[in-house]
Amino acid sequence: MGDWPEGVGREVFARLDSTNAEALRRAAAGARGPVWLLALEQTAARGRRGRPWASLPGNFAASLLMRPPGSPALAALRSFVAALGLHDALLAATGRAELFALKWPNDVLLAGRKLAGILLETGGRPEAPALAIGIGVNLAAAPAAAEVEPGATEPVDLLSGAGVSIAPEAFLDLLAPAVAHWERRLMQEGFAPLRAAWLARAARLGETVTARLPGREIGGRFETIDESGALVLVTPQGRVSLPAAEIQFGHDPSAGEAPHAARH
Repeated sequence: MGDWPEGVGREVFARLDSTNAEALRRAAAGARGPVWLLALEQTAARGRRGRPWASLPGNFAASLLMRPPGSPALAALRSFVAALGLHDALLAATGRAELFALKWPNDVLLAGRKLAGILLETGGRPEAPALAIGIGVNLAAAPAAAEVEPGATEPVDLLSGAGVSIAPEAFLDLLAPAVAHWERRLMQEGFAPLRAAWLARAARLGETVTARLPGREIGGRFETIDESGALVLVTPQGRVSLPAAEIQFGHDPSAGEAPHAARH
């Protein structure tokens, strides 16, 4: 997978409220990064849309604080940098690429169940905006079914789903070089190679999905993601591009967006 990326910090905490919260506090105080912040325990972890996340012992919870150059739209593409890095790290840990797929916009699936999630948040000072890329992986344990919203993707952990045991610190040593690799490609080559790589790993590409938006749902065939990373669906009314939505797969009652979309 490679050595630890040059110029990137690494800090491990026994306990934090939230790795993303810590990253944004540092950004507000002027820290520039890049630095990885890993917490072995979180007391106030959160996911997308402010959802709570059950931070279980032995699982992975870390955030990368960075100040990416370019526009906010370019900064948002770091969700794909993180997803591809996660996929590579999981492959390095298990040797089993067939187990893993990427679920738009920010999850990693193991045999169709939710293993990991990503949460991007911005903060810091207006003159130097910062990005916190939070990543959570169920390495050792998954939330109980009762803790997951109805209709949400069933969670799974790496130990039970792939038979692989790995400590959070060791997983970070795989993840950080992988994320750095895709970050270099984004900055040097643009989004096109990342888009192609993401689509090659995409869950349910070409199949019918349901996009949930505030107050409405849109069903259609998952055709692609466009040059901005938006989801493109082919619907009875035509092609629709969605920059943000929550996705359910077909009519599978266990499919959908879990409340634990990221864990920070």
